[in-house]
Amino acid sequence: MWSTASLTAVGHVSSHCVRAYNVWVEAHIQTDSKTITVLVVDDHPPFAQGFSHLLDEQTDMTSVGIATNGVEAVSLARQLKPDVVVMDISMPEMNGIEATRAIKLELPNTAVLVLSAYGYHPYVVSALDAGAGGYLLKTAPMRDLVNAIRALQAGEAVLERSIAEKLLRSLPGSKRKSGGSTWILTDREATVLRHSLDGASNREIGERMGLSERTIQAYFTAIFTKMGVGSRLEAVLAALKEGWITLDDLP
Repeated sequence: MWSTASLTAVGHVSSHCVRAYNVWVEAHIQTDSKTITVLVVDDHPPFAQGFSHLLDEQTDMTSVGIATNGVEAVSLARQLKPDVVVMDISMPEMNGIEATRAIKLELPNTAVLVLSAYGYHPYVVSALDAGAGGYLLKTAPMRDLVNAIRALQAGEAVLERSIAEKLLRSLPGSKRKSGGSTWILTDREATVLRHSLDGASNREIGERMGLSERTIQAYFTAIFTKMGVGSRLEAVLAALKEGWITLDDLP
């Protein structure tokens, strides 16, 4: 999972490359036939109720409750054990970052998607460090919001493009591949990560490379172990930082 230390170690890429950065929210994300249960946490009832209704309109997910502050969120999450919690940040009694940390301590298998009006870098890092698996702005299209929930349920990390750009710009300077990293990617592993830049699924990467989906998954497992990361997004950011791939490599 995310940590401030791991994010700081990633580094930043040039502003030229950042403009090409893609979003890890894709319509192709698929989950199994299980209905995704979602707890909505927001202190603005009209928004929370409207978003809850939107979830209920999806064929693969349902809203199981609404909390209006962080304390309620922790209590309801403990009671309902949802698959995903959609979490606001600025709320009375307990803010969303503190609530996220409390929920992840008790329910490590429950994913948290922060949905906030604030894209300020310290908020993003604090939310990810607390255990959130994704961070989107409330201005994101509804299609991206529901796809982000599907992505989290499928084990992916999700960052909105504008947030990812700010995060990359704010991190320490990068160095090109020069033997300074503690790991080395094979040509095939680097190619797998290049094909990840546009959010392609394992199946799609396999089709592009003429390999099976299972083989691509095996490559990701090896890459995660080698880099000491837990998600495709972290692996891609680390590879960008070390110069093994660039955003000019977008397929």
